[in-house]
Amino acid sequence: MKDKIIKVIRFIGLGFLEPLVRLCYGEETPKNATNFVKQALFPVFSILLFLAIWQSGATHLYNKEADRKIEKALKDQGEEAAADMEACIESGDVSCQPNTLPSPAQVWGAYRSLLADHKIIASKKDEFAEKTAKTNAKRAEKGLDPITYTGRPSFVDQILTSLKTVFAGFLLAAIVAIPIGIIIGLSQTLRTSFNWLIQIFKPVSPVVWLLLVFMIIKTLITDPDMDKSFMISFISVGLCAMWATLVNTSMGVSSVDKDFINVSKVLRLSVGKNIFKVILPASIPLIFTGLRITLSVAWMVLIAIELLAQSPGLGSFVWEEFQNGANDSNAKIIVAMFVIGIIGFALDRIMLTIQKFMSFNKAEIA
Repeated sequence: MKDKIIKVIRFIGLGFLEPLVRLCYGEETPKNATNFVKQALFPVFSILLFLAIWQSGATHLYNKEADRKIEKALKDQGEEAAADMEACIESGDVSCQPNTLPSPAQVWGAYRSLLADHKIIASKKDEFAEKTAKTNAKRAEKGLDPITYTGRPSFVDQILTSLKTVFAGFLLAAIVAIPIGIIIGLSQTLRTSFNWLIQIFKPVSPVVWLLLVFMIIKTLITDPDMDKSFMISFISVGLCAMWATLVNTSMGVSSVDKDFINVSKVLRLSVGKNIFKVILPASIPLIFTGLRITLSVAWMVLIAIELLAQSPGLGSFVWEEFQNGANDSNAKIIVAMFVIGIIGFALDRIMLTIQKFMSFNKAEIA
């Protein structure tokens, strides 16, 4: 039972819990206690240290900005204005608070505020759905589109929009890159012929891809009812992120053991069977490495593309808060930064788990 638990936690990426499992079974108590402290408690200590440094830095910047505001009031309006400014800052009045790096407590407060705002918007959506239910039923009978909620999206809604966009872009990248990578990988001549194209387009900035896609979509799509901003965003993401999968697929196919290829020739397998029975299974590790990189790149460039395209999502949220300039805007931007990082980490772990599952060796845990 112990070995199976350990293999499961290793498989899902929670290997730091292995010493704790061994401790529960009374195995080498001193050694596993030391390992648990190193693998689990030290990371917790590093988090606390990070928060302490953050709090110290935020306090220093707050005091520095407060002193600057007081000095400016003294210089421009005199001692009485400076005293009033100092009293206002000490009172915690939002109108005169220094707008600088927020503290961990402020960021946590902004996070709770965003969740509360999401609950309010969700309740408004439910109320709107109830009010328009009968009308939408009648419109559906007549073949008309339903009346939809057009209020502002919440922070959670924008997260879901970003996830939808990145998955659409990731699927586009995989659909385009894997077949082309297989074709190029099967032929040295094709790899040599198209290598220049890959090397030129691979480092192109997301801004350039966005402008190119915008020009094409604007020309081809004339239906006003279609969501052009979503199409522009996910196509731009796919074009930016596809190159890692393309290169890794090509490398994986070209590096398949020659013995496998010779066996397929002896068995006179068709091209399709050769690809699906021999080449793809042997290339899976490199293909999934490319897909992991593609998904990470897609998530990174998505924020910039949403920001530039002004399409709904986390990128748009960050830009709106930056433009807003409210006292809690900086804290909300930090919340978005942590959410972006955590989601990016989670996506990578999901891809790693799928990769392990695809290359899972059943004999190893029998």
